Amino acid sequence: MTDKKETNIETRLNFILDAIKEKKGKQIVSINLIGIHNSISDYFVICHGESTTQVDAIADAIQGKLKKEADVRAHHIEGSENSQWVLIDYFDILVHIFLEEKRSFFNLEELWADGEIEHIEDEK
Repeated sequence: MTDKKETNIETRLNFILDAIKEKKGKQIVSINLIGIHNSISDYFVICHGESTTQVDAIADAIQGKLKKEADVRAHHIEGSENSQWVLIDYFDILVHIFLEEKRSFFNLEELWADGEIEHIEDEK
């Protein structure tokens, strides 16, 4: 188990990605925004689920894993009422969990395309 007091941003990012994979999140993307002037966060993590139930499960898994492994709680959570787009704010990492059609509509990857985009392979 990781030392809860010493979790750096990369470790927390990996916990988030692992939680998404565990709940079969689709088309996972990590966008490194550290070098982008006026970015609102250091990283965006974006994925989608195939139902509102799956979106909820992904959001719950992320929060549970970060609490258990790093003793970190989200600063703010939005969208869990309808689970079409859930935003989890960890200050330096913003996690966006969409329903597929909402993700296509908002297209955050394109809006933040000047960041370093990494596509994470879906779990089989």
